[in-house]
Amino acid sequence: MLLTRKSEYALLSMISIAKSEEPINVDILSKQLGISKSFLAKILQNLAKHDIVTSHRGVNGGFVLSRPYDKITILEITKAAEEKLPAVFECAPSVESCPSDKAALCAIWPMLNNLQSKINNFLDELTLKDIVQ
Repeated sequence: MLLTRKSEYALLSMISIAKSEEPINVDILSKQLGISKSFLAKILQNLAKHDIVTSHRGVNGGFVLSRPYDKITILEITKAAEEKLPAVFECAPSVESCPSDKAALCAIWPMLNNLQSKINNFLDELTLKDIVQ
């Protein structure tokens, strides 16, 4: 479950916004990427709420990056899009928070937790600049 459509669309939108020299609006992005306008608008609102993009109103309005693209990590984009930290597995972040009464006996949790940490670190080191071509 690491990257859902929300994350995919957020990343694709961010690439387009990063490449644009002017604010780019939801209508243009929606058509350009073949994404539902209403779904994309919600994703962009989440990105704006997390200070990843800035929205400009008016005739020439649209979205721009809120800071340089080498300062925006893939982890923060996916976290904002998903409205939570994207997880590889549907597993609790700690044994204590596991809803199962068998958590203490779970032999795979340490491995899954280690894997999730490595993925989080990788996505946190990867910036938008690294994926914009």
